[in-house]
Amino acid sequence: MTILWLILWLLAGGLIAGFSERIHPNAPRWVSLGVIAVAFVLLWGIPIDDVQTAAWIPRFGISVILAMDGLSFALVALNLFLGIVAVVSSWNEIERSHGFFQFNLLWTLAGVAGVFTALDLFLFFVFWEVMLVPMYFLIAIWGHEARAYAAMKFFLFTQISGLLMLFAILALVYVNYAATDVITFSYKALLGATIDPEIAYWLMLGFFVAFVVKLPGVPFHTWLPDAHTQAPTAGSVLLAGILLKTGAYGLLRFVVPLFPDAALDFRWPAMLLGAVSVVYGGYVAYSQSDFKRLVAYSSISHMGFVLLGVFAWNTVAVQGAVVQMVAHGFSTAALFMMAGALQQRLHTREMGEMGGLWARAPRMGAVTLFFVIASLGMPGLGNFVGEFMVLLGAFQVNVPLTIVAAAGIVVAAVYALSLMQRSFQGTPNPDVAVMADFGAREMSVMILMMLALVWLGVYPETLLGLSRPVLMGMGLPP
Repeated sequence: MTILWLILWLLAGGLIAGFSERIHPNAPRWVSLGVIAVAFVLLWGIPIDDVQTAAWIPRFGISVILAMDGLSFALVALNLFLGIVAVVSSWNEIERSHGFFQFNLLWTLAGVAGVFTALDLFLFFVFWEVMLVPMYFLIAIWGHEARAYAAMKFFLFTQISGLLMLFAILALVYVNYAATDVITFSYKALLGATIDPEIAYWLMLGFFVAFVVKLPGVPFHTWLPDAHTQAPTAGSVLLAGILLKTGAYGLLRFVVPLFPDAALDFRWPAMLLGAVSVVYGGYVAYSQSDFKRLVAYSSISHMGFVLLGVFAWNTVAVQGAVVQMVAHGFSTAALFMMAGALQQRLHTREMGEMGGLWARAPRMGAVTLFFVIASLGMPGLGNFVGEFMVLLGAFQVNVPLTIVAAAGIVVAAVYALSLMQRSFQGTPNPDVAVMADFGAREMSVMILMMLALVWLGVYPETLLGLSRPVLMGMGLPP
């Protein structure tokens, strides 16, 4: 089985799900579950280090190059799993155009799978665009009260930064052509490109800004809270769990390996942005009264650790960034699923209108407490491993910035416990007499995400072993 078949299956599955609504209104969600389940089977049939190459536009040196290494495998698996979570979380939320909704969801998964496996820079850009358009529709059509504004803001930020990346890609290809007389978009070929240091610095910044916007890092983060708040639950799950990781992946796969000297020259400003994102995201999260906006700003804080770890560029920090990427995917997706469930039941996201919900929905309360504790970095869970490794590695490079980022963990404890207190503890809202608790459908995916975080916290070697050879091949110092 090949990577191309996996991506084509998701694309075809989106078309099937779209047309299946003509058979029965509920058919699309079952089709989506089946398509993603089959995609999981196909993924396990793809060998690690598999590379698929085919000519596409040879006149311009553009090829189809898809590669599955340990890092790609882990992120594609996370992508597919959170696709199932997105379908489950939207089971009763979506009330119209079920087929088109599942079409956009599956095409988003296909685009992300392509981003994580494409090793031709033009093909990478194509998949980058493929994942953005369906996500725009998910927000604009099925979002909440200010969905049009949030969708347009999301699209403009990501599209403009994507065009900046395209210009940087074309400039890199041209510079390499001027030196070698060969036109190629191949990642492997461009890794060894001879570039003037000043030009390399500007090209690196083009890639860097594009990926930091998607991460997002301060000051390019302003699209995220609006997009998360207005997106349907499935959109928030995919945004937080997967799409933010494409920015982190781009920093890790492209920015530092393609421009190692320029990236290390930019190390201090990049690590400063990471540390500021950690503290600023946590501080602003605490000031929020909207459940979803609080979780959205917490994502900015958590992804700041990834930026810090990548530019520390030593084995401990970078592997910590990888663990943080995956752990954040589980914990934050679960919290957004919880936010969506509360909004569907209570018709509000304001924590001031909640209070005392644990007595009415004990399973929801217990699950929320687990993921809140995971999010603030409790030892024994995956988020702690990622943040601890990032701080340990960053400490070897820049002590003051590491101390600033470590302070963000204290802020995380404050906003996380505040969320729990305001929504599930305290004085019950008398207007909320009865609230349906989680059933078997929601609990099944929540338990799987809980087990994944425990496994990452107790035995992270599973993920570290997958990613270590890939990172060493990128030129990471041993």
